[in-house]
Amino acid sequence: MRARLGLVLAAGVAAIGVGVVALAQPPVNEPRSPNKAGYEPAFPNQTRAPEIKANVAYEVKEVVASGLDRPWAVEFLPGGKFLITERVAGQFRIADAAGKLSAPIKDGVPAVHGIGQGGLLDVALDPDFAKNQMIYWSYAEPRSDGTNNTAVAKGKLVDGATPKIEGVTVIWRQTPALQSNLHFGSRLVFAKDGTLFVTLGERSVMPGRVQAQDLKSGLGKIVRINNDGSIPKDNPFVGRDGVLPEIWSYGHRNVQGAFLHPATGELWELEHGPQGGDEINIARKGKDYGWPTITYGVEYGPANTKIGEGAAKAGMEQPVYYWDPVIAPGALTYYNADLFPAWKGSVFAAGLNPSFVARLTMDGEKVKGEERFNFSDRARDRYRDIGVGPDGALYLLTDGPNARLLKVVPK
Repeated sequence: MRARLGLVLAAGVAAIGVGVVALAQPPVNEPRSPNKAGYEPAFPNQTRAPEIKANVAYEVKEVVASGLDRPWAVEFLPGGKFLITERVAGQFRIADAAGKLSAPIKDGVPAVHGIGQGGLLDVALDPDFAKNQMIYWSYAEPRSDGTNNTAVAKGKLVDGATPKIEGVTVIWRQTPALQSNLHFGSRLVFAKDGTLFVTLGERSVMPGRVQAQDLKSGLGKIVRINNDGSIPKDNPFVGRDGVLPEIWSYGHRNVQGAFLHPATGELWELEHGPQGGDEINIARKGKDYGWPTITYGVEYGPANTKIGEGAAKAGMEQPVYYWDPVIAPGALTYYNADLFPAWKGSVFAAGLNPSFVARLTMDGEKVKGEERFNFSDRARDRYRDIGVGPDGALYLLTDGPNARLLKVVPK
């Protein structure tokens, strides 16, 4: 979910809740115990940062109140509309400014592997969308031999009484394909130069996990491609024998949140750890982010078995921030609008479990504090996507078979 285009929502969407933030409370904002005793952060406030509240009064409104079936991503369209992906069905929906949903948009859209974590995933608008109406999406692609992989397609969105997508082309495929229903990634983020970052997973199964640091493999990577799927000449591994030239960074587990920092132009990403160790990184050119050699998480199960060599190793990047236990990342965004002045410069991370949104107070690339919100009137809403609209409001897409699109505005 990214903000580029003008947006004015229709009046009359119903308020579902009001939140007034209390005064800041010391010291840390995590009541749960870590999964693994003995892991120490590499620097202060790398995890369990002190609770810093911004003392903001807000209210939450429903934009789309019902009718969304397991959505995964939302983009802002001209005229106050929204383009939403429905993961399992492998289809798009358009919501107008009043929250009315279009019929499903599925004709011509490639089939998806809509099992487990698979399906239709992220969607991004072309930087020149106002002129060309092109959209890009990532999805879990079924293969004829029973394997599957993450792929990226593009096409022209034709809005109207019966919206459709024309000229669909698959521009990139992750290799190798594996038999797995897990860890497809994936977020799409356009860089300032018009190239496209695609965040990926390592498919969770052990044959995939061990390839996260293998530069011959597209598993566990962030890749950078041109908008036709070709490879930018300044990618870090272009020209190296036996290395995939699309690789931008590696050693990732399952990256499901990402944004481009408006000041630096760098890609910030949020990835799932195993049991513990969800982490935010700045994905820099050619860098190794450690998975599965280093992690602050442990194997699933009560034994809390150590993974790899520990939490740090020379030549491998440390996360900007991590959570232990996990928040189960949904998405990541940077608040750079004026509607909430006290939030400006904050990083927001959406969580699927235990159903909260974390706001990080930043000092450059360092976290100073963490504040947590439940923006829903439903106790167990999971937050799948989060972004800042062109109107400066914070938008949240919930998860599940009867999901909603929520809008957070000042009270």
